[in-house]
Amino acid sequence: MRTAADILKNNVHDIASVPADTTLFDTLILMSKKKVGAMLVKGGEEYIGIWTERDLMRQVIQDGFDLKTAKIGDYMVTDLRYADGSETVYDMMDKFLGLRLRHLLIQEDGKVIGVLSIGDVIKATLREKKDEIESLNTLVSWEYYEEWKPKTAE
Repeated sequence: MRTAADILKNNVHDIASVPADTTLFDTLILMSKKKVGAMLVKGGEEYIGIWTERDLMRQVIQDGFDLKTAKIGDYMVTDLRYADGSETVYDMMDKFLGLRLRHLLIQEDGKVIGVLSIGDVIKATLREKKDEIESLNTLVSWEYYEEWKPKTAE
């Protein structure tokens, strides 16, 4: 069964992050270039927050909100959620659904090794099911049934 670390092996890109004093406008430009829906916020060497497209949706309707001057550190979510690299796709789906999350930081030995979105995990789950179905089809094919004949008494 695929794990968080397995999925990350297929996602060959660095962890998208910016310092806390980056404007939301500059963050959106970077998110667009990297084609990601979330940006981690770094304070020194540590990840201290996350900001997502959904956060923008909520914040842009606030009175006085200015995308070009607002700093990501003032708008980020600081309650970061983690999964271990050994967690299976089903373990992560439970977290996504149970905690109503869209992104999980993946860690091994206390160090963040990547970020997975619910889309990444759903895609991996579908691949898992596809592989399972193909495996079952090779075990039990129509040819087996077409060539099967009952044993006759001799």
